[in-house]
Amino acid sequence: MKKQDYIFFIILFLVMAILYLKFGIAIPCIFNKITGLYCPGCGSTRMCLSLLKGEIYQAFRFNPIIFIDIPLIVIFLIIEKCFKNNKNIKKITNILFITLLIITIIFGILRNIPQLSFLAPTEI
Repeated sequence: MKKQDYIFFIILFLVMAILYLKFGIAIPCIFNKITGLYCPGCGSTRMCLSLLKGEIYQAFRFNPIIFIDIPLIVIFLIIEKCFKNNKNIKKITNILFITLLIITIIFGILRNIPQLSFLAPTEI
């Protein structure tokens, strides 16, 4: 990603945070609105906002997979940046990325099973 992309996402997140914290305006999940199902990312905006307030457990309850994925993605990006010319590291990071993607998709499926409703974004 280019530097401008990072700046864009930071500004977008700050605007979303201000809209929600000051005015209660949140961006709805289009997937959820159309299908009625939770996508793997449902609750991630509320998770980030809970983290800004210091509510770590609540953030985890809104979206546990993204809560866990964020540090792993940061580590992944650091490894990619530091070892971009090493082919062995490139293979390992590709495997890690695909594994993370598969786990996230499985989580998206599991959180829609009624018996596993505790995986849905919930407020404590």
